[in-house]
Amino acid sequence: MARIGATSAGGCNRQALTDLDRQGRDLFVRWAREAGCTIEIDEVGNIFAQRPGTDRDAPAVLAGSHLDTQATGGKYDGVYGVLAGLEVLRVLNENAVVTRAPVEVAVWTNEEGCRFAPAMLGSGVVSSTYTRDFAYAVEDKAGLRFRDELERIGYLGSRPAAPRPYAAMFEAHIEQGPILEKEGLTIGAVTGIQGAYWFDITFEGLSCHAGPTPMEMRRDPWSAAVPVMAGAFALARANGPWGRATIGDVRVEPGSRNTVPARVVVSIDIRHPDAATLETMVAGLHALVERECAAHGIFGQTAQVWHMPATAFDARLVERVVSAARRLGHSCMEIVSGAGHDSLHTAQFAPTTMIFVPCAGGLSHNEAEAATAADLAAGADVLLHAMLEEAA
Repeated sequence: MARIGATSAGGCNRQALTDLDRQGRDLFVRWAREAGCTIEIDEVGNIFAQRPGTDRDAPAVLAGSHLDTQATGGKYDGVYGVLAGLEVLRVLNENAVVTRAPVEVAVWTNEEGCRFAPAMLGSGVVSSTYTRDFAYAVEDKAGLRFRDELERIGYLGSRPAAPRPYAAMFEAHIEQGPILEKEGLTIGAVTGIQGAYWFDITFEGLSCHAGPTPMEMRRDPWSAAVPVMAGAFALARANGPWGRATIGDVRVEPGSRNTVPARVVVSIDIRHPDAATLETMVAGLHALVERECAAHGIFGQTAQVWHMPATAFDARLVERVVSAARRLGHSCMEIVSGAGHDSLHTAQFAPTTMIFVPCAGGLSHNEAEAATAADLAAGADVLLHAMLEEAA
């Protein structure tokens, strides 16, 4: 799979609904059919490969993730969860294991949001977070529409993009963080996903010459922006160890080194796995902006760009993962996901959890992304046993 969209630096560039994405999807479909699966594709291109059980009416046990990557992505993000699910199907076949419930593997469309924003779009439509028509109308930077590109690559399906009954949903994934590696552990049983807010905060002052204007006479937007940025970091530390604050983009207007800016726009990403704590942090950020702007005579405006709710996973399935890991002799801890995944959306219509394995240095969304074969095999083994307990 990693040969499709391979980059010179050892990663993958297989963005959603490109010709390379089609090749990756085609390869998965061929492998799944060779494993005896039936294939269904829904209206937003999500792929479902099903191995039948003895009880056709039983809710299926689902595994899956995504095959699309960042422009400079790695080999494992998302892809590992799809191929680990496929390996489960192959092992069941090789050992002639009969399950009562069907076992499925899903490939969710446009998880990365790299080409078409927002992220997690395919699973988001199924969970009713977004409507089908909203997804169809999304355009990439070249003005190409999501629906048109789905049709062009041959993955505009007919199955309704709506929830079906599922007994359980498991998503195996590299951690994309450094905790498991730091603790020397193999398996992370994921209890939930951090909630997140994205804000653009605009600070407006008065542009003037950097030399003649005394400091006490300026209305410099940085005078409010700097303490707000420092305060955001303080909020995250005060709500540790899971509080997060990230400033990933700053725009300065007019952007001249010898001119006091008229406007500074700061992006702030605030995260916490506990919904109440996250709301407290957000309230603190709003109060901080109001206070610092008033103190320095700056006009401040906070615009919410995006919100990902804090999501708790199914406690029974988390315990399934923990017990499977222990029986198989793998070290394990409960962990919270700091990044968003399709499981955020599947948790809205099915019992859901994730299985993390370490990645080198916690590095992801990077061509140097790496994981050991032993850890990947361990995660797939835990996935197999957890799914079998649900499907038996």
